Amino acid sequence: MKDSNFTDTLHWTSEAKDKLQNIPFFVRAQAKARIEHLARQAQKDVVTADLVEQARSEFGQ
Repeated sequence: MKDSNFTDTLHWTSEAKDKLQNIPFFVRAQAKARIEHLARQAQKDVVTADLVEQARSEFGQ
């Protein structure tokens, strides 16, 4: 059964993508997953640069 309110793919702003590229490649996939998890918890459809910065501060980066 599919939940119509759940979107599997989040959209990223170009600024958020740029910030993600500044994260070392060997942890980038894990960081992306954690950022998207935060976005879903906050019921966001778009990952913004502010959300990436929030994740960095929450994860101690």
